[in-house]
Amino acid sequence: MARFDPSVFDVGRAVARLRIQATGAPKGGAGETYEVLIKDGSARLTTSHGGADAILTADPGTWHEIADDVRGGMTAFRKGRLKIRRDLHLGVGFLAATSQITGPGRLRVRSVKTAVGSLSTLEAGTGDPVIMLHGLGATKASFLPTVAALAPSHRAIAVDLPGFGDSDKPLWAAYDPRFFAKAIVALLDALELDRAHIVGNSMGGRIALELGIDHADRVARTVLLAPSMPWLKARPWAPYLRFVPTQLGVFQPAPRAVVEPIVKQFVPGSDTEWTAAGIDEFMRSYMTPLGRAAFYAAARNIYLEEPRGPRGLWTRLPELTPEALFVWGRKDKIVPIGFERHVREELPQAIHLELDCGHVPQLERPRETHEAMEKFLATGRAGKSPRT
Repeated sequence: MARFDPSVFDVGRAVARLRIQATGAPKGGAGETYEVLIKDGSARLTTSHGGADAILTADPGTWHEIADDVRGGMTAFRKGRLKIRRDLHLGVGFLAATSQITGPGRLRVRSVKTAVGSLSTLEAGTGDPVIMLHGLGATKASFLPTVAALAPSHRAIAVDLPGFGDSDKPLWAAYDPRFFAKAIVALLDALELDRAHIVGNSMGGRIALELGIDHADRVARTVLLAPSMPWLKARPWAPYLRFVPTQLGVFQPAPRAVVEPIVKQFVPGSDTEWTAAGIDEFMRSYMTPLGRAAFYAAARNIYLEEPRGPRGLWTRLPELTPEALFVWGRKDKIVPIGFERHVREELPQAIHLELDCGHVPQLERPRETHEAMEKFLATGRAGKSPRT
């Protein structure tokens, strides 16, 4: 634990416990389980003391790979050789803080104080900055593979949006695209960045479009991964939802034993490592009163957003000036690929890529998504990256 560097990991709590497990080794060897206590800026081995906040499990070979280069740990996690459960923020932050990789561009997890509150970020690499914005109910962890893929050539920064993950959760915030866009501008100011590329998935893609329209001077290029778009069909529940105060989520009982099985019913592939870890992240935020209120507010705004009119996205979309790459999933049931035709009509200069996946291209088709992304961010054209 002497290698633990607190300067690259903002734990976000006074005390945290992790359980480190090795599999596939003889008894008494590397297959033992270790308990780690993080307190007062240091980490030390300790005896088991009840439940752990995060559990990390891998075979001995993978642990050696992670010790040499934490980016290998991100690859191992994506491939299922490393499992991080209960708290991805804590698990990945611990890996970053104990990595042998030092100097500029090393992986770090920290909280950035901005004009709208503290925003939790996961960052690696040097070069042109890329800000990554997650979808509804997700966290910065949904961009772990993207951070690893872009870090060799860019300063890759994944952020927990206000109300989600480990960022501040103001109760009375609007949680609409304009609010989120202003929060990202505040993050750019706090990081002293004049401009950055913006990558957004789902709700994060909608926020990226808002940034490209209202704050084009702060945006270089935009990548929209299955972006949330205003409904063009009738919304029968709209008249009722407008009058439901989302702050009531603060008072809603939400026992995990009841909520988690319901969430798993609606999430396909909940038995896979990535999806299970994503559900952990959702539950970690949703189980807090302010997190529930933020989730409900953001979800209601997605449903109620007007497609046309002075602030309607479809009316304003032609005003998008930064170059844009749209990535669509042919199997996406949340944002159907049929939206691509409407975007082409309103924004004929945009580039489009269709992939055989669902709603989260960076996790479901990481190689194709990241190759296209790297090429586009470098040249403004999509395609296979020369580097890869």
